[in-house]
Amino acid sequence: MKVELHIERLVLDGLPVTSLQSGRLRRAVENELRRLLQAGGHRQWTGGAVPSVGAPAFRFAQGGGPEAIGRQIGRAVHDGIAGSTAAIPPQSTR
Repeated sequence: MKVELHIERLVLDGLPVTSLQSGRLRRAVENELRRLLQAGGHRQWTGGAVPSVGAPAFRFAQGGGPEAIGRQIGRAVHDGIAGSTAAIPPQSTR
């Protein structure tokens, strides 16, 4: 099964990330969404387009850096799209 997800705009206010770190953050969001989708976290979705999706609020881990923040954002976006908390455990941060 092929799943295609297009996010036109992702609004992120107040992130503790510099403009030089934005690429790392973006890649971490994409990688986390890919991981969750490949783990089967999309089975309940029926497809279609939606004008906006609200994601659950979360707190940033202190000293997590752009990769950790990106993973949190990826999980929040996934949960917002799915409409419920995903039953997929967070990836370990070796």
